[in-house]
Amino acid sequence: MQSGIDPVHMDKDVRIQDDLYLAVNGTWLKKTEIPADKSNYGAFAALDDLSRERVRTLIEAAAAKAQAPGSDAQKVGDLYRSFMDEKTIEERGLTSLQGELDAIRNLSTRSEVAAHFGRLVQFGLACPFGFSVEQDQKNSTEYIASLSQAGTGLPDRDYFLKDDPKFLEARTAYVAYIAKLLTLSGEKSAQAEAAAQAILQFETSLAKVQLTNVELRDPEKNYNKMPVAKLAELAPDFDWTKYLGGIGAGAVKELVVGQPSFVKGANDVFKAASVDVLKNYLLFHLLDEHAVALPAVFQAAHFELHGKVLAGIPEDQPRWKKAVGLISGKSAFDFGVLGDAIGRLYVEKYFPAESKARIDALVQNLLKAFDEGINNLAWMTPETKVQAHAKLAKYTFKVGYPTTWRDYSALQIKPDDLLGNLLASERLEFRRNFEKLGKPIDRQEWHMTPQTVNAYYSPTGNEIVFPAAILQPPFFNAEADDAVNYGGIGAVIGHETSHGFDDQGAQYDGDGNLRNWWSEKDKKAFSALTQRLVAQYAAYEPLPGKHVNGELTLGENIADLSGLAVAFRAYQISLGGKPASVIDGLSGDQRFYLGWGQVWKRKYRDAELIKRLLTDPHSPAHYRGVGPVMNSTPFYQAFELKPSDKMFKPESERIVIW
Repeated sequence: MQSGIDPVHMDKDVRIQDDLYLAVNGTWLKKTEIPADKSNYGAFAALDDLSRERVRTLIEAAAAKAQAPGSDAQKVGDLYRSFMDEKTIEERGLTSLQGELDAIRNLSTRSEVAAHFGRLVQFGLACPFGFSVEQDQKNSTEYIASLSQAGTGLPDRDYFLKDDPKFLEARTAYVAYIAKLLTLSGEKSAQAEAAAQAILQFETSLAKVQLTNVELRDPEKNYNKMPVAKLAELAPDFDWTKYLGGIGAGAVKELVVGQPSFVKGANDVFKAASVDVLKNYLLFHLLDEHAVALPAVFQAAHFELHGKVLAGIPEDQPRWKKAVGLISGKSAFDFGVLGDAIGRLYVEKYFPAESKARIDALVQNLLKAFDEGINNLAWMTPETKVQAHAKLAKYTFKVGYPTTWRDYSALQIKPDDLLGNLLASERLEFRRNFEKLGKPIDRQEWHMTPQTVNAYYSPTGNEIVFPAAILQPPFFNAEADDAVNYGGIGAVIGHETSHGFDDQGAQYDGDGNLRNWWSEKDKKAFSALTQRLVAQYAAYEPLPGKHVNGELTLGENIADLSGLAVAFRAYQISLGGKPASVIDGLSGDQRFYLGWGQVWKRKYRDAELIKRLLTDPHSPAHYRGVGPVMNSTPFYQAFELKPSDKMFKPESERIVIW
């Protein structure tokens, strides 16, 4: 049995007791260059590259020969052909979008603009509100319509409101980008530049009334169910009847408003803007949203802003990677146009049944370990422990792939109209989601594809989902000893399990309802522990003068801390009372922690790291690698830490939550 530890990446000049992350990954960090078409690179990205290469093979096989008309294979093949046919894309230009652009230009009143705000929801636009249908957080047996703050085109409100040099650079580039897209769509250059400045002012005003990312983490504060009629009290100068009618939601009687203060503030912003500014705002965002399917000059402009300026990426992706992203999904919760169609092919070829069986066994040990951990909590009262056990007992785990796949039979894909294909997909996905209203909750639905390298916990579903693609080295190695698998995928499973008990997830009960099940004493004890964790991570400074936001990252830090602790207990359970074997001179406990450390190796470009410090609820990789371990007493025992070691924390200062 191999250890599963890759010694080539380790830096023998760094002691594990001083920095586990650098000791395990130091040589890799020194030798690895971030690929020119990426903003960051590490274990997740490398595995994602493997997944995309596999997906590319599946897509190109479908495109290589004639497929049955109407089949998923035909749609995959034709969509790929439409993406790779650059000549036809250039010839068609904006043809498939022209009707929508003309409709925006013909708007003449605020009510018409409001209706068009609603109409463009079907194409993925959130201008200036996000509209969706979701599981009701306080009645998890039903779906409900939801309205949330949105409407700005830079990564965070700080990009509009603060005068940091990077943000000033971003605003300048943003104005240039807006003007470029408007000019390319037919506006005169001088008018486009003036319109771009006006759009920046409009979005800056929206940013001023947005809640911060930290404020958005409060589930209670962001759950405000109300009758539709109440919207007119919040924003009397916005035509809600036209807006909802444009969406096709005229019959909706109630909805959840995430941020009433934003709706109220947006009313004044909307009222102060001219109809022409609002029209140009819509034109720009419609073009920006679909730049990937437009001629090369649009794509180049899109990359200049979103790639180079905002993420620091020097080179655009090769075209086949963009095609894979569009077809299969670009990010964690993105299904692309045909994500599940690819997913079915992926699991048939790349996910053996024995991997699923081994993960299922590991999951059971994790659940047992978490359950035992609740019993041993010194800070929680017996009454609340009963509630915690009850919630854990209702967890659902989904591993590998869904039992029911998405149906693409209503989607028509043409081999010579990429933009038209994308618009058709957006309309179909909008209808699929909207038509959930009034129907029973689909408990079989997945929100990630099997080929996604990630995992998630859903508080309203009280479920954890592990797609097939993450169940590979370095997270899970079927050929390796259990220690490294518990330190890798075991800690990831523990992480997702812990999300049900982090500062947000702990506000939901076992049925997925946002409901307080804590005593006041326990809430205070829990809050005191979490504030210590906030302080630990807020002290980390990944770039000069730029610290980790301990409040923004609190939920993920709790999940990392608790996931590691639970995974270690689960590993001990897996040994069944027998001593672990020594492999490559390493004890089982040592291999466990090295397995944890190696999954977090990652490098970032500075622009990307700045963006993540503002928007990403996860801490940078280095601190994910060392932060939880510094609170783990078994780590101190495994590597015989002493007070003089840099990772040493006095036992009284170590934070144990779950």
